[in-house]
Amino acid sequence: MNDLHDLILNDHWIKANRGKKNSVDPRKPYAWLVEKEMIPSGRVEDVAIIFLTNRECPYCCLMCDLWKNTTDNSVPPGAIVDQIEFALENLPSARHLKLYNGGSFFDTGAIPPEDYGKIAELVRDFETVIVESHPKLINEKCLAFRKMLKPDLQVAIGLEICEPVLLGKLNKRMTPDDFRRAVSFLRQSGISSRAFILLRPPFLSEEEGVYWAERSIDYAFSSGAECCTIIPVRAGNGAMDILHEMGLFTPPSIVSLERVLEYGINLKAGRVFADLWDLELFSCCDECYSERYNRLLSMNLNQFVPSPVQCTCSG
Repeated sequence: MNDLHDLILNDHWIKANRGKKNSVDPRKPYAWLVEKEMIPSGRVEDVAIIFLTNRECPYCCLMCDLWKNTTDNSVPPGAIVDQIEFALENLPSARHLKLYNGGSFFDTGAIPPEDYGKIAELVRDFETVIVESHPKLINEKCLAFRKMLKPDLQVAIGLEICEPVLLGKLNKRMTPDDFRRAVSFLRQSGISSRAFILLRPPFLSEEEGVYWAERSIDYAFSSGAECCTIIPVRAGNGAMDILHEMGLFTPPSIVSLERVLEYGINLKAGRVFADLWDLELFSCCDECYSERYNRLLSMNLNQFVPSPVQCTCSG
């Protein structure tokens, strides 16, 4: 683990090293798509995902790049409803829906609570609705929204890493105990949760990155999370590029992602997925990349570990 004492990675430093935001329309989501996912029953089904446009998350995390598609101010009441309606009109049919807003669904500056009822009405035909939230924003607002919903509700929470010092250095403004308390609160209210786990955040070697990702999966499941998604950390948000230049951050290898996913699936404690977005960034070998991508995709969809890829490269 590299020395953590020389940098003050606060909101000011992180924002000072950013580039420009993308131009977004507050009445339209900035992206929408459908992907396949194994659901808890073991079936593979389509999941619609709407990436909502709203204000930047107030928790300015070191590794986050979701601010690129945010507005400078809160969107007006009704705008989120318009976005969801627009996306659903342009998406194929699916049984499950993810409403991801680049921050916390229960941040009242991002999703106006007065829109909850209309949102619930728009999503009434889905079986599951998944939103994301910082653990400190999980409270009675979650229960109020759940009471309006016909579908089951699941909340995705960024645990990131269960090592307290490193978690603090990510400017996450939470502790592992905050995650555990949030998951417990949701479980007691009949709401399931999933955890986001980072693979090799800054200040870690490759082996340390694998170790802490595996320990974080252990922590998430022991806390009561229903599934975990492993996210390999990348540069590209300004702050992470500076850390890369300083030798304090290196993206993980695709082989390490395979190792951590294998570990999580073999636990048989719940579903474990690898985030495959921009996966080619983590590969150094053109010859085996496609085979590794397909293997990771197969593990995501089948929750079974197939034979390893045979290649003389390191990934």
